[in-house]
Formats: sequence, structure tokens, C-alpha cells
Amino acid sequence: MESLHFGITSGKHGTAANHLAYITRDGHYAARNDLVTTGHGNMPSFAADNPMLLWKAADQHERRNGSIFRSYTISLPNVLTVEQLIDLAWRQARQLAGIKPFQFALHLSRTSLQGELNPHVHIVICDRLPDGIERSPEQMFKRYNPAHPEKGGCRKDSGGKAPQALHGHMTAQRKAAADEINAALAKHGHALHVDHRSLRERGITRAPEKYLGPARIRKMTTEERAAYVKKQRGEH
Repeated sequence: MESLHFGITSGKHGTAANHLAYITRDGHYAARNDLVTTGHGNMPSFAADNPMLLWKAADQHERRNGSIFRSYTISLPNVLTVEQLIDLAWRQARQLAGIKPFQFALHLSRTSLQGELNPHVHIVICDRLPDGIERSPEQMFKRYNPAHPEKGGCRKDSGGKAPQALHGHMTAQRKAAADEINAALAKHGHALHVDHRSLRERGITRAPEKYLGPARIRKMTTEERAAYVKKQRGEH
């Protein structure tokens, strides 16, 4: 059974457009050669044909102390074909976003240690909830007006939630992501199974592997890399 890698970060004011350029390998990130495809959905009318307009508007008009987006990184099984990975990436993005605006990028790189394919999807979701009211880019990110929604901005999905509720929501998201992956694996005839739970929740006492990072891996000798890979696999 494989562990699910499911990372989530909150985007600060002024970082959305650059973050989207990074994951979609746009501009000065275009030299990276691991992008498979990108996609988007639920965009407001002003960004329907160019999603970058939404992220630039968020950078410009969202309140300075407010988060602009949620960015998810989900590892995908390397036993699936590219076409199957694209379908799974779309499913993951739509499931996480619901009705909210989203954009995703599917990457297919190789691991630094073993040279294995490492498919993963980056999903960026705007925290503003569409409500059917047509708004300008500036108005969309204004404070929500519950008495007169048409006079304010779109409501923020995370607004007013207690930390415990947010934690429970993230746990549910992790499980849903794992269920979607396992459904794809079963559909295409693979016995592999991923688990959304932590090692402790699964009753496994070993400590999780420390993240080394590409720079440290490059400095390792061939023998050190081989020893580290054997340790990861539980070999002696």
C-alpha cells in the first residue's frame, strides 16, 4: 500500500499570477520540460478564455491580509498512461474545486534518486464562491455583503471556519483524492492501492523519511543514493 502525497498551501496577496505561471510553465518557466497539460474551469466571464486574468485580478484587488488561493499538489500513480493521468487530473481538480474557479497543471518529471516517473498535479483554486451575479474583476474581490450580495464581492469559502472544521475538511479532501486515485487504478486493472492516512493513523511506528531536496541529492555519491533507496524500500 502506498502513501498519498497531498500537499496544500495558501496563496498570499500578490503571489497568484506568478504561482500560476510557475505551475503552467509560462514565461521564464517555459524552459522546464515536465508539463503535460493544463486546464481550467468555473472561471468568471471576464476570465473565461484567459484564466490568468482572474489571478491577476486577485493579486490586484483581494484584501492585502487575505489569502487569494489554495494550491494543492497531489502525487499520481506512475503505472497509468498519459491519457489516464490527464483524465485523473481533471477529476481531481473538479472534485476539489466544486463550483469555485480552478486551474490545474499536470507534470511528469523523474525522481532525482531513482529516475522513476513522478506524475503529479498542481491544482489552484480561487477561494471566492460564484453566486450567479455578474461582477467586474474589482468587485469580485470586495468584501461580501450578505444583505445585498449584488453590491459586494463573492463570498469567501473559508471565511469564519474554526481550525477544527478546516482540519476536518482537509482530511475529507485527502480521502476523496485517494478514493479517486484508487478508482482509476481499479478501472485500469492495477492492484496498487493508496492510503490517505498518516503512518501513525495506520499504526506504523517508523518515522517518515526526511525530505532531502534536489540540491542535497545531487551531492550524494552513487553508493549513498543506493543506500538511501534501499532504506526507503525497507531493504537491508
